Amino acid sequence: MTTMLRRLLAPATSSLLSVCLFSAAFAAEDPVATNVEKAHQQLWGRFMDKYDLMLDSTDLDGSYERPTPEECLAGKPNALAWWTPIENGAMFNGGYLDSIVLRWKQTKKEEDRAKARRLVKGLLLLNSVGDTPGFVARGVASDGKTPYPMGSNDQTGPWFYGLYRFVQSGMAEPEEKKEIIARMKAVADVLASNGWLMPTQQPAPCKYRGSFAMIAWEGAPRLLFLCKAMHQLTGEAVWEERYKKLLHESGGEPARTRLQVCEEGMHFHNPKSRESWTGVSSGAPLRALWEMETDPALKASFAKGLLASAKLSAESLELHAKFKVDAPQKFHHDWRVLNQWWKPQHSEQEAVDVAMVQIRELGKLSPQRYQEFTYVREPVFAAWVVSLCPDRAFVEQQREKIRAVLGHYKYDKLYYSQFFPAEAAWYRLNGLE
Repeated sequence: MTTMLRRLLAPATSSLLSVCLFSAAFAAEDPVATNVEKAHQQLWGRFMDKYDLMLDSTDLDGSYERPTPEECLAGKPNALAWWTPIENGAMFNGGYLDSIVLRWKQTKKEEDRAKARRLVKGLLLLNSVGDTPGFVARGVASDGKTPYPMGSNDQTGPWFYGLYRFVQSGMAEPEEKKEIIARMKAVADVLASNGWLMPTQQPAPCKYRGSFAMIAWEGAPRLLFLCKAMHQLTGEAVWEERYKKLLHESGGEPARTRLQVCEEGMHFHNPKSRESWTGVSSGAPLRALWEMETDPALKASFAKGLLASAKLSAESLELHAKFKVDAPQKFHHDWRVLNQWWKPQHSEQEAVDVAMVQIRELGKLSPQRYQEFTYVREPVFAAWVVSLCPDRAFVEQQREKIRAVLGHYKYDKLYYSQFFPAEAAWYRLNGLE
C-alpha cells in the first residue's frame, strides 16, 4: 500500500473580504446557512458509505440494500446500475468535491480535509476495480470490489473534475498530488488512445460506453477541460497541442466548433424536461476552463457560455416552491422488485431498454422519486450552475432565489442525496470561489 493511500485511509488563502462574507453567511442567525449546514450533516451521516462513495438513496434511517457481486455481474436490475443506490458514485463524489474543497479553503479544519480525502479515496477505488485500463466504475458491490460493468461520460467527467479540484486546492501533500496526477494521466492516456471513448469492464454487453468526442454540450467542455487540466498538471506539451486542435475542430448538426459549443452554453435536449443535474457535468469543467485560460478571447467565450448556462438554469430555481416539505409521498426502497422486468442484455441499447421499462414501473411504486428529482434535484443543481457563473452581477440578481431554494427543504426528510450541490452553490453565492 502506498503512503498516499495510507493517508487516505486515515481519518488557498482567501481575501479578507471572502473570509468576512463566509463568517457572516454562516452566522447562527442566518436560517439559510443553518439549513445548508444541516444538508452537510445529512450527507456525511447518511449518504457516504463505508467505501467512501456517495449513495444515490437511503431510507430516512440510513438503511439501503446494496447489490451483491452476483447481481452486478449478471446486470441486475440492469447492466447500467440504474435505479440502484450505487448508481452514481463517480459523478457524485467528483461533483461534491467542489463543495468540500471550497469548505476547507475557508475553515482549514482537518476534519474537512479528511472528508475531501475520503471522497478522493472513493474516486481512486472506482478506477482500481476490475482489470480494464481506463475504466471508471459507478460503485462497488457488497464485497467492496465488484462493479457494474458499464460507466459513462457522466461518471468519468466528474471523476477528473473532482480530482483536479482536490489537487489544485493546496490540500494535497506532495506525494498525494504526484500519485493522483499519475492516476489521472493513466486514465486520460487510455481515453486518448480510444478516441475519447470510455471503456467498460467485462462482462459488459459492449466494449465502450460514453464518449467525450462529440461536438455537443455533453462532450466539448469535458474534453477541452481534460486536455487543459492534464497540460497544467503534467506539463506535457501534447495535451496543450490537443487542446488547441480540439477547440477549433468542427462537427455536429449544425456544424460548430467545440469553442462555439462552449460559448453557446448549456442546453436541454427536451424542452419539456429540465436537466441542470446532468448539464452541470459540463458546466463545472467549463468554469475550470475559464479559470485556467489566459487568452482573453477564449476566456471571454467561456464566460459567455457560463452566463448563458446560468440564465437557462435560473429558470428552474422557482420549482422548489412546488415541493411540499411536510407531505412526503411513498418511497419504495427495495429496488430488487425491478428484477421481475430483467432479461439478459447483449448490447448497450438492450440495457437501456430494460432500464426504461423498469423506471416506468418504479415511478408507480415510488412517487416520491419524481417529487424529489423534479422539485429538489433540478432547482438545487440549477443553483449550482448559476453560482458557477463568473458574472457576479447576474449571480447577485439571483441571490434571493437561490437562498429560497437552499432554505426550503428539510434535508433529513429527503430520500435521495441529490441535494448535495446545495453546499457548492452556497459557498460560491457568498463569493467563496
